[in-house]
Amino acid sequence: MKELPKLTIEDFENITSNKELLQRIKEKNIPIDKVNKVLSYEEELRRLQIELVKLQHWVSKNKKRVVIIFEGRDAAGKGGTIRRFKEHLNPRSMRVVALAKPTDVERGQWYFRRYIRRLPNPGEIVFFDRSWYNRAVVEPVMGFCSEDEYQKFMVQVPEFEHMLYEDGTIIIKFWFSILKEEQLARFESRIATPLKRWKFSPVDQKGQELWDKYTHYRELMFSKTHTSYSPWITVKANNKQIARLESIRYVLSQFEYDGKEEALTTLLPDPNIVMRYYRSSKRLN
Repeated sequence: MKELPKLTIEDFENITSNKELLQRIKEKNIPIDKVNKVLSYEEELRRLQIELVKLQHWVSKNKKRVVIIFEGRDAAGKGGTIRRFKEHLNPRSMRVVALAKPTDVERGQWYFRRYIRRLPNPGEIVFFDRSWYNRAVVEPVMGFCSEDEYQKFMVQVPEFEHMLYEDGTIIIKFWFSILKEEQLARFESRIATPLKRWKFSPVDQKGQELWDKYTHYRELMFSKTHTSYSPWITVKANNKQIARLESIRYVLSQFEYDGKEEALTTLLPDPNIVMRYYRSSKRLN
């Protein structure tokens, strides 16, 4: 069997950049499709993160209040995407909110109260890793709220978001969409990987069993809470890397921040990946 070409220790000692690495690999005719994809993704991510830094500076300077909500089925890639958003941002004017289940005291309060406390201050961006929309899908599916609590929420949430909109808060709502088979594969990966095992919970397991019920409540949520002032933006997330890049692109496309015209990459999201929710007979996942 013919031995495949390899990089030597000497090659690595002399290489000082990804560009030189790719050149050396090309010279030795080493197949690198997967490596190329990873390097291209990392370079594109870096370019977009530079724009996020510019955006954050503009938000801070102009005292804007920005809320970015990440919703979707379990294992849809919400947390990983948020990490890429915030990786190089200034933590002084950025927060991630991922609330645990409500306490006994919080259960006795108005549902939105614990979320209101975490809304952005002037000049701040807040990322919600799940949000008040727990009550629209997860809670009714899992039996964590009563029918009356669910119905009351569905009536109140458009008004709640309209008040935020009128008060100047900018809200971006993402729904990360994945196939049932992809969710199962990600669950199996979590269980098999010691560093990811903590992510898997009984609620996750129920996600597969109750897939159709999740779909039903998700569609109800869209039909009642997709508004002109607070639309749902769906992201096809079977490919995690593409979903991360395109969701960042979408956020950047919504603002006219300083230095935007100097971007080293396109800031227009792929409409086949990121799109506004629309009512049709074709269901999402």
